[in-house]
Amino acid sequence: MRRPEPHRPSSAVVCGIGAALPPQAVSNADLAAELGTDDTWIRTRTGITHRHIAGTDATTEDLAARAAVHALESAGTRQAGALVLATATPDHQLPATAPAVAARLGLTAIPAFDVAAACTGFLYALATAAGFIAGGTADTVLVIGADRISHLLDPGDRTTRPIFGDGAGAVLLRRGSTGEPGALGPLVLGSDGTHHDLLKAPHGGHLRMDGPALFRHAVDRMRSASQNAVQAAGWRTDDIDRLVPHQANARITSAVADRLGIPPEGRLQNIQHVGNTSAASIPLLLAQACADRRITAGHRLLLTAFGAGLTWGATTLTWPDLTTSQPPNSPALRTLETP
Repeated sequence: MRRPEPHRPSSAVVCGIGAALPPQAVSNADLAAELGTDDTWIRTRTGITHRHIAGTDATTEDLAARAAVHALESAGTRQAGALVLATATPDHQLPATAPAVAARLGLTAIPAFDVAAACTGFLYALATAAGFIAGGTADTVLVIGADRISHLLDPGDRTTRPIFGDGAGAVLLRRGSTGEPGALGPLVLGSDGTHHDLLKAPHGGHLRMDGPALFRHAVDRMRSASQNAVQAAGWRTDDIDRLVPHQANARITSAVADRLGIPPEGRLQNIQHVGNTSAASIPLLLAQACADRRITAGHRLLLTAFGAGLTWGATTLTWPDLTTSQPPNSPALRTLETP
């Protein structure tokens, strides 16, 4: 008599990747005269040389839809069973932006909603999508991180304006088996609302932040979450091939990597070209690193982020054999094309 197949827990598996950036690249030199500073001052404090800024005619929906199109193309499909959009900058206070993105993709009957967890939003959205898959609500979920943080900035604030840029990144998740390439590891998430004033944008006001305090919290929370995620996955820190951190600040990335013992060659970074893109940061970095083969099939990745709220998180995965629809020099990785 044939024995039944052993039960294999379902897992959320990355099967598509995409990204989008607005066309306008703003250099440090472009900002210097307005802010009374220079390229060296900005670069040494943040690691940023350029950031992309969405014009008044480009919406969060535009950015999210373009990134989602590329993620679906990468996966070889036009379908998804649900859509989760991580954003701190929805196009309207009401309704959420996700249903409009889904409709634009021709997905008018699926569940679609926004998740607001600032720069950690993409990891929170991954956890939500993984729950949909584990619970049988959907077999595939589009997870998008998209933000236009530049529209929250005080044009004369040299603390915040050089740091933030606009962009979007997306992944398609499918139902799969725990342990296969692309399967998300345990997600470690946290928050501490007692420090919510450290990074805040009130209704109708500009974003303000306490940089030194945020630096300390970011390094500590990302390090701790990363160590917990690695342990929960059954890995050791020296198993990590690539650290994929939220691109908040180049010095934060270095401090977190140093504390985790990850060598320079294992630290992925694109902040110099795009700035801090909030919830878009991690998927945008994944898309670019996949396109230029800084990550390839079999690489063990550690994803970690920290943001306003305060919020933080981390997870692991072994990168699958993905075919990206965006080669390294693709204009779609640098500019927004509206589908």
